[in-house]
Amino acid sequence: MKTADLYIRVSTDEQAEKGYSLRSQQEVLRKYCDLHSIAIREIFIEDHSAKTFKRPIWQKYLVYLKRNKKKSALLLFTKWDRFSRNTSDAYQMITKLNRLGIDPQAIEQPLDLSIPENKMMLAIYLTAPEVENDRRGLNTKSGIRQAKKEGRCTGKAPLGYINKSYEDGRKYITPKEPQAKIMRWVFEEYAKGNYSGEQILKEMNDKGLRCSKNNFYHLLKNPMYMGKIRVPAERDEPEGLVDALHPALVTEEIFEQVQVVLGQKTKEVNAIKVFDPNDLPLRGFINCPKCTRVLTGSASKGKTSYSLYYHCKSSCGVRFRALEANDSFKDLLTMYIPRNPDEWKNEFVDSFNQQIKCKKKDRKILKDKIAALNTRIETSRERMLDDEIEPSEFRKIKGETNLEIEALETELFSIEPEKNTVASVKHTIEQAIQCLKNIDKYYDLARLDMKKEIISTIFPQKLHYSEGIGRTQKSNFFASLIYLKNSELRAKKMGQNHSKMSLSHTGWLMGLEPTTLGTTNQYSNQLSYSHRVF
Repeated sequence: MKTADLYIRVSTDEQAEKGYSLRSQQEVLRKYCDLHSIAIREIFIEDHSAKTFKRPIWQKYLVYLKRNKKKSALLLFTKWDRFSRNTSDAYQMITKLNRLGIDPQAIEQPLDLSIPENKMMLAIYLTAPEVENDRRGLNTKSGIRQAKKEGRCTGKAPLGYINKSYEDGRKYITPKEPQAKIMRWVFEEYAKGNYSGEQILKEMNDKGLRCSKNNFYHLLKNPMYMGKIRVPAERDEPEGLVDALHPALVTEEIFEQVQVVLGQKTKEVNAIKVFDPNDLPLRGFINCPKCTRVLTGSASKGKTSYSLYYHCKSSCGVRFRALEANDSFKDLLTMYIPRNPDEWKNEFVDSFNQQIKCKKKDRKILKDKIAALNTRIETSRERMLDDEIEPSEFRKIKGETNLEIEALETELFSIEPEKNTVASVKHTIEQAIQCLKNIDKYYDLARLDMKKEIISTIFPQKLHYSEGIGRTQKSNFFASLIYLKNSELRAKKMGQNHSKMSLSHTGWLMGLEPTTLGTTNQYSNQLSYSHRVF
């Protein structure tokens, strides 16, 4: 009595489209074995495509055959397309099974392969399903391409979107909140170029949108986020982008800027990142003392570790340790913390009141001058009517006086009345004091963009550094006023030993240039960096 193994296979799309069923195949095979007195040894059921033989159950079956050689003579299945849909692979597998003593047979398409002519029929049986698969693949590929040309997403929606269906069954994607909001943030932050992809990815995961590193960079290159669909090249048609039906999450400008930043990162991919950008917050804020360039910063490798330096890109050779400058700059910020907030507030309010008084005084002087000139014109007119002066002389006086009046009115217009009240100024100062009390701590804990904002706010012009003394241009008026007041308070302390202060020996030394008091007070506050060894 012959013994046979039964192989039952169906793929999900075949079962849905053609009505194939695992149970129906099993029933047909069992009836065939009963009819022909064939004993069933094992039944192997597979739910996998037949394009290749890299199928889980099939691989287990081959292992089973090697362990149980010559215990079975037949491998039965319903049709040859259940066996394979790849002609070349099928011939190789048939040869392999024959060497193991197994004769594969399709009960609905029986063939005696010992007869040479039957091999032609075998080729037809094997080729037909392969042709059907290829045709189906071409149709599917063509349909997907046409759908992309029409701007439709044909696959799984990327992060930030969700797949949905219309009532008629047509598929579409739409933004999914709050994931869409997070993806907008990712593109906007990466486009700025201030942070690495790893930093943004970590923040993205912390916000609740999980993503792997590889997928993260694929998402940044996906044009679907700017409302475009990429149509791949085919034959004579080049690759291109078409407008998508789904709404964009970011603008084309932001998406293109992200691609520019990605390109720059790619060029630096082989560079070893040995420091965080936060380690060089003063990069771009210090002018080179020997040339007109702005100092940059980088890491220099020593024998055992890396050291950070601010340096010039030119051949002038200027550079100094970043750690010392960063620490001393943080100490410098403490000089701008109001030592006596109430006294400082009163000082500023007094200055504000003085400024208002100066403006009022200047406006009154100008108005008086204008009134005097108008009186001069009226007096000249009366003298002309009394025949004391000639009309030509009156016109001359009037023309010259009007020119003076126009100049004074222009000056008067430039001195606008103060719109702020003392109460509003006090409220603003109190808010500023609360922020300034911990300016050094805020700076230390702030992100790089916030550190740069603090530096540029206090020192709107570039810092100057030299091997000895370095200076800045004007500092912010607020900062100048705070520093002046702190200096005054510090000078009142008796027995102060400045060398015992918390400032480091290598630091920024403050010096004040003469100030001009008037309607527009300007304090030119100088910031110097001295590199000294004690």
